[in-house]
Amino acid sequence: MSTLETLPSEEIFTLFQRLVYDKLGIHLAKQKRMMLGHRLLKRVKHIQVDNFSAYFRFITNPDNSHELEVALELMTTNETFFFREEKHFDYMSNIILPRINANQDYKVWSAACSTGEEPYSIAMLLNEHCSTPWSVVASDVNKSVLAHARKGIYINDRTKLLPKEYRQTYCVKGTDEFEGYMRVKPELRKQLHFFSFNLLDNMSALGKFDLIFIRNVMIYFDDKTRQNIINGLQQCLNEEGYLFIGHSETLHGLEHSFELIKPAIYQKTHVKENQ
Repeated sequence: MSTLETLPSEEIFTLFQRLVYDKLGIHLAKQKRMMLGHRLLKRVKHIQVDNFSAYFRFITNPDNSHELEVALELMTTNETFFFREEKHFDYMSNIILPRINANQDYKVWSAACSTGEEPYSIAMLLNEHCSTPWSVVASDVNKSVLAHARKGIYINDRTKLLPKEYRQTYCVKGTDEFEGYMRVKPELRKQLHFFSFNLLDNMSALGKFDLIFIRNVMIYFDDKTRQNIINGLQQCLNEEGYLFIGHSETLHGLEHSFELIKPAIYQKTHVKENQ
């Protein structure tokens, strides 16, 4: 591959735009062409194809569905938003929370939380629907996105699925230089704990949780690493606790004590942990 070709042509970028929109409903602006080239260049070299056009043909081949998932995540990293994959939140409010033990605190871990839209969504929902004391901790290996998350300032495009009543209760509208943004109110921000954590590290020190979100991250790892992560998550999850993964992910092929309840929703069964 020529060292001069560090970004796709406009024609090829259009194909990537269409692919991302068809698969995820996300529109990549024309200004994202350089970002896309930067993020995918390593994958182009890794797959050992000649150029971005060849890489596009590679990922759109049905035999290469895993690489397609990797490419989509790279092209949309940080393109997260409030109440993303809303079926998870529907299941929380309609099924999980009405059944919780009234005598216990409810604890949630948002792993690989990126810029914080996910844990704030969880906290809003818990504040509205949880009848017991609750806590949310959120982690990411990237300290810069954690700094963003702690500030709780988001462009309005990231809040399109945020219910109007939640926006009014938990957020304030930006003005002047923050026109077009909103900020999570300090009353809610102070209820969350953000911390740096690498999923490859020992999870046992984190304690036990009733629900763990770990969405759209495990596709970056090989099977051996994914198995180690799942082993750690099992140790961190209370009996009958729930694990939410991304809708493009699966635990297929891994050893675990989770029961698939719904797509991307697992529940820990009564099996002794011997990992």
